[in-house]
Amino acid sequence: MELTFASYNIHKGVGGDGRRVPLRILDVLDEMAADVVALQEVDIRFGNRQSVLDLRDIERRGWQVAAVPTKPASMGWHGNALLVREGIGIAQVEAEHLPSLEPRGAVRARLVAQGQEICVTAMHLDLSGLARKRQFAHLCNASRAPGLPAVMLGDCNEWLRPIGGERGLAAHWQMVEPGKSFPARRPLLSLDRVMHTPHWRLAAARVHSSALARQASDHLPIIARLALERADLPEK
Repeated sequence: MELTFASYNIHKGVGGDGRRVPLRILDVLDEMAADVVALQEVDIRFGNRQSVLDLRDIERRGWQVAAVPTKPASMGWHGNALLVREGIGIAQVEAEHLPSLEPRGAVRARLVAQGQEICVTAMHLDLSGLARKRQFAHLCNASRAPGLPAVMLGDCNEWLRPIGGERGLAAHWQMVEPGKSFPARRPLLSLDRVMHTPHWRLAAARVHSSALARQASDHLPIIARLALERADLPEK
């Protein structure tokens, strides 16, 4: 089984021209043709945290939303949500609060694809290096569902490599750095990453740098295609 995973910080739908145009974000998602997409900054920041993206528009384009809303009008948990293609089952969704000076979080879902259960975590880490390392170390442990193939992806706000290696990354997770994704118009930093357990083999990874993607947000989306080689591995 091969699945295409993508991560996209949509900057609350505000593009390089300063305009909030949510439909541009959905058009970029169509371009990528991914199976699972981790979104960051899907809600307006203040007030009732209303979702930037319209649920009906999302569903019309063949997506399911795996999310735990922060507030009734929002779509994501502190701005994080997972979009899952129709045909992939959503067995469970849970939120992970990552305390810091600025509220951060992660959304974890158990999905069923072609009869195989997998665990996927969408995350957005802190700007502070110390807080980021603690958050990452926590997620490395919390997101490794026993025996399940797992993937973590999102905006790590990290341009150094490795991130959290001294806290156990090497033992259970393999890092994928598709390339420079920020800022979108002239990328200089590799802030967006994918991590996966050894169940998977990386088939391809890239930054999606279409003309539309360079306009739609301040980040470019990243894409990783993973092939499931082993459904189970012994626990270490």
